[in-house]
Amino acid sequence: MTIYRKISLIGAAVCAALSINAQNPIIQTYFTADPAPMVYDGTVFLYTSHDEDSTVNNFFTMYDWRCYSSKDMVNWTDHGAVASLKNFTWMSKANGAWAPQCIERNGKFYLYVPIHGEGISVLVADSPTGPFHDPIGKRLVDSDHIWQDIDPTVAIDDNGQAYLYWGNPALWYVKLNDDMVSYDKSVGDNEIVSVEMTAEAFGSKAGRDGKPGTTYTEGPWFYKRNNLFYMIYAAEGIPEYISYSTAPTAEGPWTYRGHIMKRADHLAFTNHAGIIDFNGNSYIFYHDQNLSKGQGFKRSVCVEQFSYNADGSIPLITPTKAAVTKSVVNLNPFKKVEAETIAWSKGLKTEGNSQTGVYVTKIENDDYLTVRSVDFGKGAKKFAANVASGSHGGQIEVRVGNPNGELLGTIDVKNTGGWQKWIIVKGKVKTVTGIHDLCLVFKGAEGELFKFDWWQFE
Repeated sequence: MTIYRKISLIGAAVCAALSINAQNPIIQTYFTADPAPMVYDGTVFLYTSHDEDSTVNNFFTMYDWRCYSSKDMVNWTDHGAVASLKNFTWMSKANGAWAPQCIERNGKFYLYVPIHGEGISVLVADSPTGPFHDPIGKRLVDSDHIWQDIDPTVAIDDNGQAYLYWGNPALWYVKLNDDMVSYDKSVGDNEIVSVEMTAEAFGSKAGRDGKPGTTYTEGPWFYKRNNLFYMIYAAEGIPEYISYSTAPTAEGPWTYRGHIMKRADHLAFTNHAGIIDFNGNSYIFYHDQNLSKGQGFKRSVCVEQFSYNADGSIPLITPTKAAVTKSVVNLNPFKKVEAETIAWSKGLKTEGNSQTGVYVTKIENDDYLTVRSVDFGKGAKKFAANVASGSHGGQIEVRVGNPNGELLGTIDVKNTGGWQKWIIVKGKVKTVTGIHDLCLVFKGAEGELFKFDWWQFE
């Protein structure tokens, strides 16, 4: 083997490793935070808050809530902003769309959302991706703690009773009625229960006033697994750890169990975790500030796979850049794949409308997207893409693995007559068989090249 070929292979291996391992954060097209995963019908739906690209007054600038989905835990499909502050016509608040959570009950999907300084509200939809609407026309939680009424988390126990927890710097809950948009107020002042914040329940540290307090700060995530209830939360002030407590019932008593994730330099000064089991695996979602290169008001959702200990306890989890290293299922490229289904991307955004749905935009020269674990089977002969261009167009390079991987083919995209004038373009590709990561690299002159709706091998 020649030295040149050795160097080439080493370079290709390095690029491939970077492509495979650079998966955290899992969303690169927007800044996303406060992950709230929900498993439904064989799919993980991930609801997030959304930090805008430009902050106002150097503070959290958040107007809507976004949704992404995955069947394989490595490729995430963007469903756009599924709800926003504009859903609440009774409220004039312009900023403050904070950490959400969604749950399904009887075929309806209930999205609980905090609005900074406006308490907690609820939206409902017939689909996990909306459209959501406001069923009650007012706050759901309207307490004396309105500025502290944030970060709702909801779960339903084995008896069918739904509990809604929330709070910073303390923890409160209500028992929701079966309609999921109200709770029993017939018991007077006790309809909202204030959880006793003890060292036994939530650990011990000095409070904000210097007096003894608990480690609990905010961002609760409440769920049941086997015979144990878990309360995951951001802990110990700013910057925040992720810690947890457990209880034998949904109402406690809670027992402090320690750290799940400690502070790390690339994590944001806030944190908010969500935990699910999916296809026999366990996953923790959180957010960091890697994508924004250290800007704490521009956060990004990450995920790690982990295993519970035999006694149900959660091990200490180290945040990584690798995210999930093995897909749950392989992706079928012979069915239409939405272009906004992405494992990793560079330079891209998404947008959408009622006619086309969500699509990839802001495509410029050398931008790219990668999709993982694509099963080519016995091979393909053609690549098709649905595109629109109001400019000079460009090319799609179809490559194996990463932006420098083997070139399978190049598809030309010309001016289609407008940015919403969609056409299907096709091109021949070299045969590739088996399972590979796929990278679509975009080439062209200066400026935006085209918009990209879906792709498919033939």
